[in-house]
Order: sequence, then C-alpha cells, then structure tokens
Amino acid sequence: MRRLLLLLALPVSVTAQPPARAAATTAAPAPPTAIRAIREADLRRDLFAMASPAMRGREGGTLDEMKASIWVAEQYARIGLEPAGDDGTWFQWFDITRTRVAVSASRASIGGRMLTIFGDIIPLGVAPVEATGPVLWLADPADTTIDLRGRIVATLLRAPAPGSIRQYSYPGASRYAAAAVAGALARLTRRGAAAVLLVADQVVDDDFAALAVQRARGDYDVDHATPRAAGGSDRVAPVPGLGVGPTPAYMVRAAMAATLQQAPEVALSVRLERFDVPSVNVIGRLRGTDPVLREEYVLYSSHQDANGVRLLVPGDSVLAGADDNASVSVAQFAAARAFVAQRPKRSVLFVHHGAEERGLLGSRYHSAHPVVPLAQIVTVLNGDMIGRNNPDTAALLGVQPPHRVSAELVTMALQANAQTGRFVVDTLWDRPTHPEGWYFRSDHLPYARLGIPALMYTTNLHDDYHTAGDLPERIDYAKLTRMAQWMYLTGWYVANAPKRPAVDAGFKLER
Repeated sequence: MRRLLLLLALPVSVTAQPPARAAATTAAPAPPTAIRAIREADLRRDLFAMASPAMRGREGGTLDEMKASIWVAEQYARIGLEPAGDDGTWFQWFDITRTRVAVSASRASIGGRMLTIFGDIIPLGVAPVEATGPVLWLADPADTTIDLRGRIVATLLRAPAPGSIRQYSYPGASRYAAAAVAGALARLTRRGAAAVLLVADQVVDDDFAALAVQRARGDYDVDHATPRAAGGSDRVAPVPGLGVGPTPAYMVRAAMAATLQQAPEVALSVRLERFDVPSVNVIGRLRGTDPVLREEYVLYSSHQDANGVRLLVPGDSVLAGADDNASVSVAQFAAARAFVAQRPKRSVLFVHHGAEERGLLGSRYHSAHPVVPLAQIVTVLNGDMIGRNNPDTAALLGVQPPHRVSAELVTMALQANAQTGRFVVDTLWDRPTHPEGWYFRSDHLPYARLGIPALMYTTNLHDDYHTAGDLPERIDYAKLTRMAQWMYLTGWYVANAPKRPAVDAGFKLER
C-alpha cells in the first residue's frame, strides 16, 4: 500500500518513468478469457461509424443526437444486452431547457444606425437589457478616476495575459476571445456601468463570426436534477430579471471604434426566449449470475453527444467528437461484448448520457432519476477521451483526495491497469489545483457528489479538443484497445468482488 500511495502523491514524468514501474501494484487475478472479445478492429469500425460526417456532430437536443442515440441502442441490441430505459425501451427521456437571446425581439442601435444582433453586435451574456444614452469612451480601461456609474461605456478590447488563455477547448482565437472578454469585464463590471461595449481587436474581429455562433447558443439546463454544484438547486434557474446579474456587455466589430469615440447615442434592448427540447440517456443492462449480488450494479458511463455543426474551422464545420466521446462509447460496446461472453456475479449497467456537452445534463438527470435505486449502484466507471496523446500514459481521476470516493475502488483500478494497459498514471490532472478542473467536467461528477464510488478514465485533452480536428483517423486504436481493456477489467473486479467498494470515511467532495 505504501508504494501505491507514493504513486498517487507524486507527479509522473512521461519520459522519466517506464510504464511497468508506474503500473506495478498489489497482485490481482489475471483477466478472464472474455477480455479477448475486446478487439481493435471492432473499436475502429464502431468509432468511424459514430464519428462519421453522417452523425453531424451529435449535438445534444437535436435530431443528430437522436440519430446517434438510436444507433447506440442498435449496437447494444446486437451485442445482447437488455433495454433498461423508460417503459422497456433503451431510452430515458428528459427535457433540456434552453435560454437564449431572442434575436427577433431584440434591438441595438449606435448613432441611429440599427445593428444586426449576432452580426454587427454580440450580446456576451444571457440576460434582458434596456439601456439608452450617450456613449462614454474609455481610452484606458485601467483609469479608475473616471466615474462609470449609470453610463454606457465603450472601450477597446485588450490582449489578455498569456497565462489567462485556456490551453484547450475550441480553436485558439476563440480561447483568446474568452480570456480577453473575461479580463475586460473583470476590470469594468464592478464600477457601476449601465452597459459595456467592447470593440474587437484584430484577433477577435477575424474570429467574430465564430464568437457570434458560440454566444448565440445561450444557456442550457435540466429541471429536477442533481445540482450543478454542491448546495445548488435541483431546479432550472428563473429567467433573470432587469437589474440582476453582472453589467450587460456586448462585442462590436473593430470598425465601430471611430464611431464610438464620437459619443453617439446608443439604444440597447435585449429580450430572451426559453424553450424545451428533448434529449435522452441510452441505457442497457446485463444481469449478473449471483442470486444476491445481481441486485447490485456496476455502472459504465459515457456520453454519446458531441458539439454539432458550427462555424469554427474553415472548410469543416462538423465537430465530429471522435475522441470526445465516441472513444469511450465504443469502448463500452467492447466491454459489453466481453461481459456477455462471460457474465459476472453483479449486474452491469451501460449508460450513454445525453447532452453532456451542454452541462452534464444527462448524468445530472439520471443520477436524480436512476433506473435502478442509487443504493444498488456500487461503482461508476466513467470515461472521457481515451484515444489520444502519448501511447503509454493515461490519467485516472478520482484517485486522490478530495476527489477520491473509495480507496478500495482505486486499488482495483490500479490492479486492472497492471494486468492490461500498464499505463504510466498521470496524477497531475486529478489535483484540485489543476487549472483545467478536469475532474469536474464529466459524467461521473453527479454520482460522486451523491457518494457513489466513481472514477474517470482519460488520456487527457489535446489541441483537437472541441474542434473539427477531433477525427476518427487521429485516434490511436492500439492505445484505445488497452484503455477499453483497463476499464472492462476494473468493472470485472468490482462485479465479482465479495463486497462492494467502501466509501472513504468522511468523504465529502469539495472544490
């Protein structure tokens, strides 16, 4: 055990430590012969189908997600699982509540010229706004001697500090824009302005259309679900009222700078619209063989949605989501084939959560409305992006406090790694101080918040994350096969253990 604790406590260098040393831990039973059912050729075939252009990025709350979900159910039917969704189907339905700026009911004008919402001017938040008056041009946003209270303030967007730009998620220009906007608003919103107009610099101006597509999408939520954060509400937040929330902010094109410096009259009116669209969790089940233990479940977790069709990369607007998260979805198919070939003592539940990219909506819903009682779910094994980066490294999130729910489950997972992938286990991404906060961004989280032992398998983010470059031909299929074997064998150990993994004494998930 001392050796295990040292492994989890120390950062791992990819170049300084071979896989065998990092993977070594307490001896465990050899894998069952059914692990041979996990085949690289099957993973490749399934992933190219799921991340094909025909799936159009599988965006949550769209017909494309519905098409992908039906396809997932068809695969499980062929494999030999039984449906475990609503009314004997494969599907557990829920509604996404979407709130966005109502373009047809909103208005913006500068100097009497009407502007096109999300064409000439981009509302940067989702809140109703009414603001009229002359512009106060702020040449230096750091100048705190100027009284901004009640004024419509305009200023040039400044380049963000390099360290504030996220390393991953969407193309570089979009990440630059997000950091620049956040920095500008942090300097201005507490000074009492009625509204802020940010004039795009050249980088953001060149990416204006992509920024508009992102902001036009609005906010997404699900009602009667596990809260987004500890202590939060299980209900969809009400539409914000006038005067509530941060200072309203807008982005305008660089060409507007000269006009705004002349203190023109500005009129801003933003109205919101809210509506529901369906999404779905796809759920299959395999009954265990033990007459007592079969009432307990090992839950495998993935998400079938990706990010749809967007204007983000010239020449390709489909965000196919091969690694994120078709890689884990097809790994679950492979694990299901192995479990069907050799059934375990406990039952196994395979859940593909809908609308993960919209805010963990499917897992938040299922954890609040589980198809089997929560008390009977002994473990959640979630994966998110398991097919890229160095062939001999991977991360296992949930192995160190405060993220660790069960030390016994961690031991089983590391034993399974020693028998399968023999990966160097990167512990940095699991630390609560990691800037990406990766542990809090995938479907194990709602279950862990409810005290269910949970782990997240990942090979971490990369430059193609949330871009049109996340394609099936860029997956390392040999590595994906080893990751699928690792996830399967962990579940096999849990499903056949005499007792369920114990929750750590005093566990409480904190940020």
